[in-house]
Amino acid sequence: MANNPVGWFEIYVQDTVRAKKFYESVFQVKLEKLESGLDLEMWSFPSSMDSFGASGALVKMKGFPSGGNSTLVYFSCADCAVELGRVVKSGGSIQKDKFSIGQYGFIALCIDTEGNIFGMHSLK
Repeated sequence: MANNPVGWFEIYVQDTVRAKKFYESVFQVKLEKLESGLDLEMWSFPSSMDSFGASGALVKMKGFPSGGNSTLVYFSCADCAVELGRVVKSGGSIQKDKFSIGQYGFIALCIDTEGNIFGMHSLK
């Protein structure tokens, strides 16, 4: 592969209002509604085509329940302890507190309001 392997991610949700509020609160960002013309609802995370990494969206689509998936998305943070401190206050839970992964920095694992597990990664 010439590029990074992930180009987009989707986090499936049951309650878009609740999930949007959770992610906006934890990461202090504003999600943007994507108009697809399809029978689904999508809210995109902020992104820039000129920056490293992939963007993605919260998606509510009939037949695609939240939780129970086997793909783990890691959000990049300056210090994941900061965002981790907002998870419980925003309605989620902490699966595994911030811990070192050696020379590669630190990660934490959380569960959102929809039952999805996600990770956070930082170098400090």
